[in-house]
Order: sequence, then structure tokens, then C-alpha cells
Amino acid sequence: METVLDETNVFETFRKIINFKLIDTDTIDITVGTFALLLIVLILTSFLLKLIRMVVTRKLPLEDKNRFISFFQFIRYIVFIFAVIFALDVSGVNMSVLLTASAALLVGLGFALQQLFQDIISGVLIILDQSLHVGDIVEVDGKVGKVLEIKLRTTRVVTRNDRVMVIPNHKFMMDTLFNWTQNSFTNREQVDVGVAYGSDVELVRKLLLQCAQKADNVLNEPEPLVLFEDFADSSLNFSLYFYVSDGMQSPKIKSDLRFSIDAIFRQNNISIPFPQRDVHIIKQ
Repeated sequence: METVLDETNVFETFRKIINFKLIDTDTIDITVGTFALLLIVLILTSFLLKLIRMVVTRKLPLEDKNRFISFFQFIRYIVFIFAVIFALDVSGVNMSVLLTASAALLVGLGFALQQLFQDIISGVLIILDQSLHVGDIVEVDGKVGKVLEIKLRTTRVVTRNDRVMVIPNHKFMMDTLFNWTQNSFTNREQVDVGVAYGSDVELVRKLLLQCAQKADNVLNEPEPLVLFEDFADSSLNFSLYFYVSDGMQSPKIKSDLRFSIDAIFRQNNISIPFPQRDVHIIKQ
């Protein structure tokens, strides 16, 4: 008899704890049981989402895996929101009253997090339309870098100075983006040079092509090209066009080419002029 009474007391105590109201208002009642159910639902939801992520990404290539994980983060937030609503609804919480009471808060929060939502939506669009990939060389606001990681809110890019830029995703949607590797993994570069009037222009073209063909990291296909650009005030202007496979190395490649051009022009007595002005002094 005492055992039955003890079990009854334990059950009654447990029931009182479960029904203890953490929030008690005229319209909303949230008990310890509601909180416990919410916690259990969140733990189960988190476990299931991790399991789904592990199964789906197990055999995906690295780039597709990173793209899926970024998109899955967005889905994860939505699933957790619905899980919370489901747990509260099952616990008997009047969701319509709760949502009405928090409407003003949600509106204010929406304005405060407007930029965050814009970044997240932009991240989802980048992932879906595949306009940007890890490894792409891009130019944003005049800065060139290689994409390291695409996340839901931001994209990490390493510059030629080996500095990491964290770029909000909305900038890729709002600003002009140059993707140097969208069409191919080669980039066309150019080096401009002027020679003195009277120089052998055919020899100039030959020497420029020779420099490009001997340069490291300059591709033979497509072939380098020399264009006679203009008869300028003080020089005959030429442009050497060539292709490289790594746009991040373009400044060094162009610098090496300029060294080579200067040396080979000196060997062949071709001068690179500078603007000159004649000043006439009239004595009165």
C-alpha cells in the first residue's frame, strides 16, 4: 500500500513540475512540459538534419558538397522555425495569439535584419544559378581575388596581396561583378609600350612576340598578338596581348615582360621615348 502511495506521490510531483507555468498570461501559458517538448523536438530535428546532410554529401564532389552545405544552411533555419511552431502548437499554445502579440517585434526585427536577409537571399541565388564557384577569379570594386569559400551570408576571397576579403553576398547582386574565369580558365592581359619615331616597327613587333614566347606562364595557345595602337605625340604605341592561365599572377608576369622588353630593346637600339617640350626664350 505504501509503495502505491509513493508511486502516486512521485507521479503527482512529476505532473506538477511538468505543468508548472514559466509564462502565465491571459492569452499565453508556457509550462515546463512545453519547454521540455520544445527542447526534445529541437534535438531530434538537429539530429535528423545532420543525418540528411551526411548521407547526401557523402559521395558529392568537393565543390558540389560546399554548394549543398551552404544551401542546406538556409533550409536548416526554415526547418527549425517550423519545428518550434509545431512543438508549441502540440503543447496547446495558441499560435495565433502568440504571433499577433509578437507582430510588432517581428516587424522591428525585420527592419533591423534587412541587410542580413538580403545577404542570405543573395547567397541562395548565387548557389542556385551557379554564377560563382570556388576557385573563380573575380573583380569587385576594383579588387581582384580568388574565391575561397561561398557561404550563405558571405563569400571569402583572397587577394593578390594574400589578404582575405569577406564580401557580403548582396554586393554580387547589387554591384558589377567581373568573373575572369566564367568563360574559361585563361585570362587575356596586355602590356603597352611606346617606341621612338623612326624605329623599325616590324622589328618592334618581332621582338615583342619573342619576349612573350620566351616568358614563363604565358600561354602559347591562343598565340600572343601585337597591335600597332597609335601615332602618339612623342611615340609609336604598341600593345602586346597574351594569355595566362592564372590571373592572380598577372602583375608579376607583366612586370617580367617589361624587364625583358626593356633589355631586348636596348640590345637592338630601340629607344623608349619620353615627352619632350621645346622652350623658346624671346629677348626683347
